[in-house]
Amino acid sequence: MARKHRLWALVPALPKDMLNAAVRQYEAAGLEGIWTPQLYGSPFVPLAAAAMASERLKLGSGVALAFVRSPLETASSVLDLDLISGGRAVLGIGPSIRWWNEDWYGVRYGKPLAHLREVVAAVRTIIEHGHTGTLGRLDGEYVKLDLQRFHTLAPPARTRVPVYLPAVFEKTCEMAGELADGLPGHPIWNARWVRERVVPHLATGLQRSGRARSAIDLNLFLFVAINEDRRQAIEDARETIAFYGQMAQYERYYEYIGFGDEARALQRAAAAGDQAALRAACSDAMVEAIALVGPPDEVRRRVDELAGIADSFTLAIPFYGMAPDKAAWYTQRIAEVFYT
Repeated sequence: MARKHRLWALVPALPKDMLNAAVRQYEAAGLEGIWTPQLYGSPFVPLAAAAMASERLKLGSGVALAFVRSPLETASSVLDLDLISGGRAVLGIGPSIRWWNEDWYGVRYGKPLAHLREVVAAVRTIIEHGHTGTLGRLDGEYVKLDLQRFHTLAPPARTRVPVYLPAVFEKTCEMAGELADGLPGHPIWNARWVRERVVPHLATGLQRSGRARSAIDLNLFLFVAINEDRRQAIEDARETIAFYGQMAQYERYYEYIGFGDEARALQRAAAAGDQAALRAACSDAMVEAIALVGPPDEVRRRVDELAGIADSFTLAIPFYGMAPDKAAWYTQRIAEVFYT
C-alpha cells in the first residue's frame, strides 16, 4: 500500500552503530529524507556519515545556521555532501535567534532577513559557478568576499542544490515563497498559525516571484508523542515545549495562539535558571496546542487534518529532557503508526 504522506525524520549526531541503524530503518521504511539540525555542532558531519549508510534518502541540514560560517564554507560543505551522496543534499539554512548567534558564536546578526537573503544568494552563486573560476567579488552589506582566485577541484554533482528556508513569522514565509525550494515549518507552529498566517504569506511570496504553489515544498515539522496514556504524553513533551517557549524572540507568536502569559512566565523562569518554574509555567493547554500528544488515532487524525495544507511532514519526538530509553520508545511508536 502506498504511503499516505511524504515523510521525513530527524536524525541528530549519534554513535556509529546507532546512526547506521536509524538511517537504514528510515530508508527501508520508504521515507523521503532525513534532517540533521545544527544545535550544538555542524549538521554536515552526521549527514555525510548518513550518506554512506543510504542510497536513496535525501539528506537535509535542518537547519544550518546561516550566519555562523562564511557562505563559502557553507557552499563547500553542501557541495561535498552532494558529491558524497550522489546528488541527495538539501540545504536547510536559516538565521535562528539573535542570542545563539551573538552570544554563542560571536557573529553579527544584523537584520536577519536581509542578511539571510545575501547569504542564500552567495551560497547559490558559489554552488553554481565555483567550478568555473569566474566568481569574482561578492560585495553586499553582510557578505563581502573576494573569490577571484577561488576554483573547486572538480565540477559539482549538481550546480543547483535545493534550498529550504525555515520560518517562524510571516515575512520569512514570504521570503521562502519568493526564493526557496522548500519551507520547513518551525516545530512550534500549530494548526491555527499555519492556516491563518503561513499559508497566505507563503502565497504572497510565490506571487511576488511569479511561481506556482507547486514550486515549493511546505514541510511541517511536528513534535509527536504517541502514547495511550495522554497524561504521560503531555508530561513527556512539556520540557521541549517549555524550551522553545522561553525564547523572547518568539513571544509575538505565542501571543497570537493564546499563550502570551505562559511565554512571559517561561522567559522569567529561564532568566532565573529555575527549571521547576520553567516546567510549571508551560501549561497542559500550551503543550497540547503545539505538540501532537495522545493515542495513535488522535495523533494520526491531527496529521491528516494538515495534509491538505502541507506537502510533506517531519515527525519527531519532543526530545528535550527525555531519557534515551523513552526516546527510543517514542521513536518506535512513530514508526509503528506512520511508517508501516
